[in-house]
Amino acid sequence: MKKIVCIILFCLCISAWGQTDRREVRSGNRKYRKGDYKEAEIDFRRALVKDSLSLAGNYNLGADLYRQERYDEAGKSLETIAESVRGTASEADYWYNLGASQLQMKDYSAAKKSFRESLLLNPDDMDAKENYSYAKKMEKEQQDQQQQQDQNQNKDQQNQNQDQQNQDQNQDQNQNKDQNKDQNQDQQQDKDKDQQQNQPQPQEISPQQAQQMLKAVQAKEKETQDKVNKEKAALLQSRQKDKNW
Repeated sequence: MKKIVCIILFCLCISAWGQTDRREVRSGNRKYRKGDYKEAEIDFRRALVKDSLSLAGNYNLGADLYRQERYDEAGKSLETIAESVRGTASEADYWYNLGASQLQMKDYSAAKKSFRESLLLNPDDMDAKENYSYAKKMEKEQQDQQQQQDQNQNKDQQNQNQDQQNQDQNQDQNQNKDQNKDQNQDQQQDKDKDQQQNQPQPQEISPQQAQQMLKAVQAKEKETQDKVNKEKAALLQSRQKDKNW
């Protein structure tokens, strides 16, 4: 769908509203028509100093601020006279102008409502119809975009939660492995300790037993030495017999 260009026609109708501040408003109107919006703003604000609820002052100040592309301020200036403008001949234009400011602020929902109010009062306004359709279309796109962003955020949050859950699960598994490893080491140490305790321990001997063992060893050595000496003597005697001729 092709974007519809908003054609904004701000109505400077002070004749319908008799005001004590009409001199400043008329001065501002002349400067506004010349395109001197800064100077026109000064006159409109002077009118509001005299009467802050001035219909013409607030209405035309809103138009002037819009021309300066100060859309938020323009909308606020118009909103101050929302109740006062009801039932007047310029109410349809009021809602149109308010919708135009809201449209520039991309507040499509509010703009759609304002253009609808304008159409209820002036059904033949083609600009209001086009802007109403455009605001409705943009509101739908804005809502779809927001919904998609929310879905993406929810998806990202779910992924983060899943990643965190997996990380926690891995940490728990690693902790369990470490605990099992420590438990196995403790069991092996206990087993080794039990085996050492079950092995026969060498018994200590008394000094008397040590003396007896030493004597037995010495007696064995003497017996062995005597046996060796006898064998040597027998061998020597045999050799002598062989040489006696």
